[in-house]
Amino acid sequence: MKKAFKIIGKVFFGLLILIVLFVVIMTIYNQIMLKKNKDLYETPLGQLVDIDGHNMSIYTEGKGEHNIVFMSGWDTVSPILDFKPLYSRLSDDYRCVVIEKFGYGFSDIVDGERDFDTILRQDREALKKAGIEAPYVLCPHSLSGFEATLWAQKYPDEVEAIVGLDMSTANYPELAEMKDSFPQKAAICINKALRATGVLRLMDFDISGTLSEQEKKIYTEIACHKDTNENIVSENENIGAVILEINSAALPETPTLQFLSGDNKNDELWYSTHKEYADASTRGEIVQLECGHYVHDFEYERISKDIKEFIEKDNG
Repeated sequence: MKKAFKIIGKVFFGLLILIVLFVVIMTIYNQIMLKKNKDLYETPLGQLVDIDGHNMSIYTEGKGEHNIVFMSGWDTVSPILDFKPLYSRLSDDYRCVVIEKFGYGFSDIVDGERDFDTILRQDREALKKAGIEAPYVLCPHSLSGFEATLWAQKYPDEVEAIVGLDMSTANYPELAEMKDSFPQKAAICINKALRATGVLRLMDFDISGTLSEQEKKIYTEIACHKDTNENIVSENENIGAVILEINSAALPETPTLQFLSGDNKNDELWYSTHKEYADASTRGEIVQLECGHYVHDFEYERISKDIKEFIEKDNG
């Protein structure tokens, strides 16, 4: 028995050494690649506008009577590339815009709290400085649903419609506890460790399978440079406050098209909160999809078709 324990101990110790060596090698390699590929994450794909003395990235593609504004989910480090499968199928008919909040994509990482009122003010200013005037069709993914709802509540004349991409709603009670949950805190710690060690380089960020090799490289470098930075963490810490703010007012009457992923298909509360959102609007529709949370990276053909029909019906 003692001999068996010694063998197991040696194997375990050997594996531990291999893991430590792997982490050290990856960390060194990551620092080398970050310096070598600096231009990939510092050369913006869109334009930079000055907001509060810092650079914010805004990407536009296409022309049309309607402005579709894409708003990324939490810790989606490259919104411009993440939304590409969808906006590239809409830009022939509409002007498509991707906002990269501070801490995301090619935007600066800034000091200070990232409460949702500040985020909303900065995003509105960035659009105006980029020459993109309201009204907007807001297209929020996940956590940006809070900002889109706040936008429609405070500035209803600026929001033509809201197209939710499995977006978060303030009337779903479990989201209020997200910031303090163990899984969320663990995810933040793990993501930071993966970025610091460069293990993120082993991941494939091209969920849709539509990005070019150069775009994949850019996405990877941005992730290794910015994933789960202090701005993104601070945004998560302000979830409770924005939920209280949204729930203190009536849900917006803005026309809305809500795409729900298959991840919460069996969660009746998730569906009912989105139905409540749709029922409050002057024209609300819900589409249940059979795919993952990043619906726009899986069902971009279906979603782009439905968005066109929704916009044209609303203006027909």
